[in-house]
Amino acid sequence: MFRRPVAADGPAVTALIAACPPLDRNSAYCNLIQCTHFAAHCIVAEKQGRIIGWVSGHRPPSGPHEFFVWQVAVAAEGRGQGLAGRMIKALLARPEQAGVTHLITTVTDDNAASWALFHGLARDWKAPLERSALFEREVHFAGAHDTEYQARIGPLNI
Repeated sequence: MFRRPVAADGPAVTALIAACPPLDRNSAYCNLIQCTHFAAHCIVAEKQGRIIGWVSGHRPPSGPHEFFVWQVAVAAEGRGQGLAGRMIKALLARPEQAGVTHLITTVTDDNAASWALFHGLARDWKAPLERSALFEREVHFAGAHDTEYQARIGPLNI
């Protein structure tokens, strides 16, 4: 079952992200803000009362026709079933996402699962995926994090 997150989901979301390397761990407070202030742009997947999937995102003020996927986390028991893609599609089908023409995200070069997810979505939507370096290892992360590449899919055919 998919639904909007609520504040009480914060600890479970934090634990799920921690169990899904190589995802960057946000603070518990950040996850609470996402579950409340950004609930319309986030989604959880539940199975038997447990959160097994999480997608966070937002519509950037500088690109109101874009939807930025911040994090995608799926518990081991939910992997390999297309859950992440279904969550993103359900999220984009919400009224709050009306007018979105492009999906954007950032992914490190070595995150094969995320690249497969976003290439699969682009294929499903019959939309091109453009890739470009957005936040570079040395310039933006002082060598402490791999370069984040922006994937931009669109225009969307959804």
